[in-house]
Amino acid sequence: MCGIVGYTGTGQAAPILLDGLAKLEYRGYDSAGLAVFDGKKITMQKAVGRLKVLSEQTHDGEMMPGTSGIAHTRWATHGAPSRINAHPHSNVERSISVVHNGIIENYLKLRNYLAAKGYVFESETDTEVVAHLLDYYYNGDPIEAMTKVMHRVEGSYALGILFLDHPGEIYAVRKDSPLIVGKGKDGNLIASDVPAVLKYTRQVYFIQNEELTRLTEKDICFYNVEGETINKELSTIEWDVDAAEKGGYEHFMLKEMHEQPKTVRDTLMPRIRDNDVYIEELGMSDDEIRAIHRIHIVACGSASHTGMTAKYVFEEMARIPVVADLASEFRYRDPILEKNDLVIIISQSGETADSLAALREAKKKGVMTLGIVNVVGSSIAREADKIMYTWAGPEIAVATTKAYSAQLIAQYLLAIKFAEARNIIGKEEVAELLKDLKKLPDQIELLLHNKGNIQRFANRYIAAKDVFFIGRGIDYAISLEGSLKLKEISYIHSEAYAAGELKHGTISLIEDGTLVAAVITQEKLYKKTISNVVEVSSRGAFVLAVTNEGNTEVEKVADYVIYIPETSHYFTNSLAIIPLQLFSYYVSVGKGCDVDKPRNLAKSVTVE
Repeated sequence: MCGIVGYTGTGQAAPILLDGLAKLEYRGYDSAGLAVFDGKKITMQKAVGRLKVLSEQTHDGEMMPGTSGIAHTRWATHGAPSRINAHPHSNVERSISVVHNGIIENYLKLRNYLAAKGYVFESETDTEVVAHLLDYYYNGDPIEAMTKVMHRVEGSYALGILFLDHPGEIYAVRKDSPLIVGKGKDGNLIASDVPAVLKYTRQVYFIQNEELTRLTEKDICFYNVEGETINKELSTIEWDVDAAEKGGYEHFMLKEMHEQPKTVRDTLMPRIRDNDVYIEELGMSDDEIRAIHRIHIVACGSASHTGMTAKYVFEEMARIPVVADLASEFRYRDPILEKNDLVIIISQSGETADSLAALREAKKKGVMTLGIVNVVGSSIAREADKIMYTWAGPEIAVATTKAYSAQLIAQYLLAIKFAEARNIIGKEEVAELLKDLKKLPDQIELLLHNKGNIQRFANRYIAAKDVFFIGRGIDYAISLEGSLKLKEISYIHSEAYAAGELKHGTISLIEDGTLVAAVITQEKLYKKTISNVVEVSSRGAFVLAVTNEGNTEVEKVADYVIYIPETSHYFTNSLAIIPLQLFSYYVSVGKGCDVDKPRNLAKSVTVE
């Protein structure tokens, strides 16, 4: 939810911290703050609003000298956005400063306990509790104090900490919130995510749950929750630094939409050899695949929409029963999981709180788990029994596009592999399916080239109040994602419905001029969905249809038609979603919304 950065080295800390925060602003942007050790004291500066406000106040960090410090960009949870609630938070003497990503679940109990001890609180945040609790336990040894705090605090957290009497050092700890350590030539860094450190190093350590770290200019030490020294493996980030920059595009979202052909190609092609599917990191034998009786696909937001698509693909192609679950509901309904079930957890960051909790629930019940994630070394990647990576690279825009496309590809490949292992499809059908998959990058590129027509259409609906998306089968799953894209970046009320449900109440909302987007890509369902289009059209709706090349029958009933290239009916989501992404983007731009950082949203939801 929030972004944290820390630096200690030979350079001036504040400009480096601000630069790191700029790469993390997608994680939170209602306030920001810095704490820097200037050689005598810890100085702090906070600002409400976007990071540029803090940059202007500090003259891009030049007004805060010092070579070690911590910084934070906030997405409010406890306490409204305000200067006093902005991080960092400190003890009364300003000798300990803390930045925090996560939620302290027992903060009220701890706050009352500390208040009874005489501690005075300035903010409404849960994080200030940590600062005072560190003060309470601190006796000259930061690691000892931090481990004691860890034993008292409940919830999720990644903490960056400065201690006044340990100059040139920064400390950090994580539990259920992402944290990395970057090893640089001129200093070392902590951060919530890789883009914050790419400018300075590609050598990183991934901090695991309940691990602590101490950084100096030259040294990095790691500890477990008992304060014992541990060793960690250094990883190299292969992303191009330019991948985390806009590259001349007006918005990250537009850039990332145009990266989808490459994303699809990168996720797909290394797994296809000799007209067969090879997923080397998966580590599942054909016997294990054949033993699976049922699949649960668990995810949040857009990832859950890819899971909905995969449900249709797995069931028809591989003949395995699939339950598609929202991660936020999964563990609270006490799911019935049996020995031969497989739970697939999908998450771009690999740190999504609800998805991680669902993974742990499945593991607790003794069921095999498979993580589909984009971030190597993330919590889900480490904790799942099996793993499959999507090679989307960094995705900065809050509204996902290329990560969504990569997740679809990963699940198509899994479905083909499972279907072949179970002898449901043979080599010839596998070859035909792979042939269609290989065409997708070029077909997506073709659709992206049509953005001018979609922009002109989108300009007509900038003032829309309500938009409805309809479809059947896989088309319903596409509609869910199309609707989500529109509402999250344009703030237009939008809903997606299974087209057959229209007459069960929803059609009462259709009135003259209402925009209805109908997705019609499943040939066996053409006639039924067209009949639903006629139903809304006859009630005054303006119909935008997305359908396959050759389905010209739709032109008789729809007002505007977008055609997608020919592909297997299993894979139409990968093409039909492109014009819907573009439509949402151009509506948002036309309204003057902040496309990359929509209000009230953050990229990585690491708290429940």
